[in-house]
Amino acid sequence: MPHILIVEDEAAIADTLIFALQGEGFTTTWLCLGAAALEHQRQTPADLIILDIGLPDISGFETCKQLRRFSEVPVIFLSARDAEIDRVVGLEIGADDYVVKPFSPREVAARVRAILKRMTPRATAEVSSALFRIHSERVQISYRGQILTLTRHEFRLLQCLLDQPERVFSREQLLDALGVAADAGYERSIDSHIKSVRAKLRQVEADAEPIQTHRGLGYSYSPGRS
Repeated sequence: MPHILIVEDEAAIADTLIFALQGEGFTTTWLCLGAAALEHQRQTPADLIILDIGLPDISGFETCKQLRRFSEVPVIFLSARDAEIDRVVGLEIGADDYVVKPFSPREVAARVRAILKRMTPRATAEVSSALFRIHSERVQISYRGQILTLTRHEFRLLQCLLDQPERVFSREQLLDALGVAADAGYERSIDSHIKSVRAKLRQVEADAEPIQTHRGLGYSYSPGRS
């Protein structure tokens, strides 16, 4: 049974989330502080974290940054701020979704279920694609025999491209591969992730350009440029 950690300093909001999540069959833990959430995740890891941005001790953004130093647990941000830049920053520092207050607890529970479903490992343990090798169960991709140091978002993004060589994926389709709703305002962050993946590939092979940009359309993996 998936366990959800709720990090929210407003009791009324936490109570509605607990009720909705437990009604969907999840178990929950509620904490009020970012520092306590980090310690909890180190000691008793949750399967997903719902994280408020405006916490009393450290912000949710800072909490997520520190969390990503030791964990790739899925994170959903809660915030009263609905500006596009906040949503983009949220995804770029490692969140999986961004929900604006006020919200529907049932919708949050549905988003939790969708993210956890996407996190389920594929049946194929290892897949080879030209000079790449995907190790799904270890959440790793090697390139020219070297393991790439990828974030979870970067892994899923590159895996999506490698699975269907030469197919052009739109930003919306790549967001879907990350488990992020296409209407969440994160389309621009795909460009940042692509830039980061390309940099890591060039550390292995400086002249390789396996990820192609299709202006106005999206991105594709081209085996002939690996």
